[in-house]
Order: sequence, then C-alpha cells, then structure tokens
Amino acid sequence: MSDKNNNNKSQFTLDTEGTGWKASVRRGVLGSIDVITGNIFDLDKRGSGEGFYWQWDHNKEIKKDKKIEYDNASEKVKNKVQIADTFQKVKNFNETGDVNSTALPKERLKRTYKSRGGLLRYPFEALTEKTDYLQIDIVEYEPSRKSEYNENNLLSRPGTRRIPSRSRVPGGLSTRSLVNKGTVLLQIPSQVQDSNAVNYGDSELNSLQGGLLQAGIDVPTAAGAKLAENPLNLVGGFQAGGDAAAKAFDSVGLTVGGAKSLITKKLATSMVGALGGNVSVNQLLARSEGQILNPNMELLFNGPTIRNFRFSFKMTPRSREEAEQCKLIIRTFKMNMAPKVTSGRGKQSLFLNTPNVFQLRYKTGYRNHPFLHKFKQCFLTDISVNYTGEGVYATYENREPVSMIMDLSFKELEPIYDQDYFNDRGRDADSTVGF
Repeated sequence: MSDKNNNNKSQFTLDTEGTGWKASVRRGVLGSIDVITGNIFDLDKRGSGEGFYWQWDHNKEIKKDKKIEYDNASEKVKNKVQIADTFQKVKNFNETGDVNSTALPKERLKRTYKSRGGLLRYPFEALTEKTDYLQIDIVEYEPSRKSEYNENNLLSRPGTRRIPSRSRVPGGLSTRSLVNKGTVLLQIPSQVQDSNAVNYGDSELNSLQGGLLQAGIDVPTAAGAKLAENPLNLVGGFQAGGDAAAKAFDSVGLTVGGAKSLITKKLATSMVGALGGNVSVNQLLARSEGQILNPNMELLFNGPTIRNFRFSFKMTPRSREEAEQCKLIIRTFKMNMAPKVTSGRGKQSLFLNTPNVFQLRYKTGYRNHPFLHKFKQCFLTDISVNYTGEGVYATYENREPVSMIMDLSFKELEPIYDQDYFNDRGRDADSTVGF
C-alpha cells in the first residue's frame, strides 16, 4: 500500500523548487489542491498541515527576513534606504497623486465606462395605449463617410439623417444613467411647435453689370470656337468676340455708345472716390439726367436652414423612485452631449470624438403620433436645469428638489428636403403634418 502511495506521489509531483515569484505561485496553488485532496499526493512538497495557508505564511516570512536584515544593517545603509523610499514616494505623489502607486490613476481608469442602455421615464406612471409622450433615443454619431451606401464620400446624401419610422420602447426601468444608447420618455412639453424656414436674399444686377457678365461668358466662347476651326485665324477670333460682346449688350437694351457713356461715368466717380468723395454712378445720373440704373432687384434662394427645437419640462417628483428617475434623466442628457476624449484618461488627446445624437419622436402609446411633426437626428446643444422650480429652495427628506425645470435645446443635423415627405415610390411617407 505504501509503494502505491509513493508511486502516486512520484507521478503527480511537480517542481516547486526555486525562489522566484513563479515558484511561489506554483507552491500556493499546489498547496490549495493538497487541502482539497486531503494532502494525498503532497504536490507542494511541504508535507501535511500547511497546504492552503503556506503562501500567506511564506510572504510573512519574507517580510520578516527583510525587517531583520534592515535592523542589522549599518546606519549608513539605513539612511540610504530611507532616502530612496522617500524619493520614490515623492515621485509617485508628483506623478500620480498617490505616494504608494507608481501608475497614473487616470491611466488605470483608461476604460472607465461601458455603453449601457435601458429606459428612463418621467412621470413614473405606466404608459397606456392612449398616453401621448416624447420619446428620445440615444445613438452614437456616425460620420457621413461611414454611413451606409456612402463609403469614402465626405459629402452626405440628402435624407441620411432621417430617423427610422419605427422604434420600440424597452421594457422595465433602468436604475443607472444611460451611456451611448437607451431611451428616455418624457411628458409632452407645454409648448409644442415647429418652425420651417428657407434662406433667401435680395440681389441687384443693373444693365451694365448684366451686359458685362454676359459678355464675359459669350466673348471667350465665341472666340474659342472660331480659333478651334483655324488656330491661325486670330483676326477672325477677335471679330467673333467683338460680335458676341455687341450681342450681349444689345440683349440687355444697352448700345455700345451707351455702354461707353456709363463706363466713362464709372471712371469719373472712381477718380472722385480716390480724392475722398463718395459719389456713385446712380447719383451722377440722377443729378445730370434725372434717372438711375434699373437695379433689376430680385429675391434669390440662398440655401436651406437647420431647425432648432427648445423644450421645457417641469418635473415634480412624487416619490423617491420618481426623484431617482429625474436625477438619472438629467445626468443622462448631460453625459451624452459631452465631447468624447479619444486617447483615454491620463493622456493628451489630439482629437475629440463627436458627442452622441438624439432621435426624437412624438408617440401615442406604442405608435408614432398620428398628427404632430417629425424630427431628424439632433444634437443636444444646450441643457439648463433650474432646481428651484417654484422659486424657492425646497427638498424632500433625501435632499431631492421638490420641483425642477429642465430646458433642452436640440438642433437637427441636416436641413429638410422635399424628398423627406415622400417614400421610394413617390407617395406620402406618412399621414402627419410632416417635418
């Protein structure tokens, strides 16, 4: 029987000799196994009775040996040890703010959070099929170049910032703030309105300017066409250009003689301007002939505009749970509108990532609202919270304000285009008032 045990020990025994940290770890692990198996194989070669606690005792022995060595050292050696220890602590504190740590706290916290979704809601009451509310979904920003069907293109396609027509409401309530994703449900604000605008501007172009612009386009075109037929026919090219200029001035009702007269007046007013005078061609014409150049004023399209939305929500929590939801909602909006550092914590950040975007929807129960306007993806540009909603500071037992007013300002990522009102088949995309 003893021979059998000896054979088992020789078969399962591992090398635990050595003084390095690997050997110490190995002995500690094997000692733990000895405790579980009743020290049948004596894997750590420490005999019975020590097993699981050997590594802790071994560390204490090492510290005890070091203390004895330090106590027996000369005063000169002790002073050197104390100086080195103090220097290391000062260095740690200057670099990390912790005398016992050699790693930057911010570097240790480089990955400080993870994305987490869920649902936050105010009021706390359950939704029904007849409840109207504002749903705000949080999603990470996607650059135009990385959007679907737009790879390697810096210019975004019109309509790429439309939000999906359907969005489910997550079940349950979150007990933490939302990060990079999730949904916030709020009551319909007191002021519900939208405003669509397009940018136009006044434009003036008198006959002389129009004739010169037209000549500037027609003269090179006519002369180039003539020279293309025969590159050596320079005379023909100049003649073609002159004919084009005459036609250009004639098209705006201006003869060559009239053009020369206006150009002369322009030169005269420029000379007066060089001497400090402020006389325009129209002023000269009005004084000499009682007329001015027709400005041909016209309102021209300058471009689209981007819509802004500002909401004000008054929150009066009626329970501890509802107050906690209000706090998490405020924190969620603040965190998800903040720029994102790219290099992690503790390092210089050459770039900043774009904050998250928000997708807003008016809903009735679990369906989109059948009447109110729609939104495109928005940035949260401003959040303002008044924690004294009633004009006086008052809190509940756990210091939650009894009334708060949260103002949110959103701005859409792209303008509204005509195609946003229609689907791929050219029919109305929905039955609401549109965007």
